Amino acid sequence: MKSFNRKYSSLLLLIIASALIFTSFSCAKEKNEEAVTSSDTLTSHKMIIKVNSQTFTATLLDNKTTQAFKLLLPMTIHMTELNGNEKYFDLPQPLPTQGSNPGNIKNGDIMLYGSKTLVLFYKTFPTSYDYTKVGTVDNIDDYAVALGTGNITVAFEMD
Repeated sequence: MKSFNRKYSSLLLLIIASALIFTSFSCAKEKNEEAVTSSDTLTSHKMIIKVNSQTFTATLLDNKTTQAFKLLLPMTIHMTELNGNEKYFDLPQPLPTQGSNPGNIKNGDIMLYGSKTLVLFYKTFPTSYDYTKVGTVDNIDDYAVALGTGNITVAFEMD
C-alpha cells in the first residue's frame, strides 16, 4: 500500500510541477508579447505633422529624447514664430537631452532647445546654439509655406 501511495504521490507531484512550468511559460509569453506591442510605438520612427490642411511625415531619430517625446503624443500645440525661420513651443515637462551645435540648421529639422523647447525649423541657416536633434521632415516641399510667418497650431501623432 505504501508503494502504491508513493507512486501516485510522485505522479501527482509530477503533474503539478508540469502544470506550474506550463503556466509560467504561458505567462512569460503573454508578457513578452505585451512588451513587444508597447515598445512598437517607441521604436516606430515615423511621425505625422499636421499644419492646417497639410500633412507632413517626419523621420525621428532613435534616442532617449525622441522616446520621451513620443510618450507625449498625440498632441496639438500652439507654436510661436521666431526669427522668420522657426516655430517653437515649451513642452509641459523636460526631456532628456544630448545637446550639441549642429553648425547649420536645415529646413525640416525638428530640434529640442534646452530640455523643454520643441522647435520646427523651416529655413536653412548657420547657428551657434546647441540643440538635441529629434528628427527631420521627410518632404519639405511647401513646408515653409505651410508653417507661414505667424503663430500656428500644429498636431503631432505617430504614424
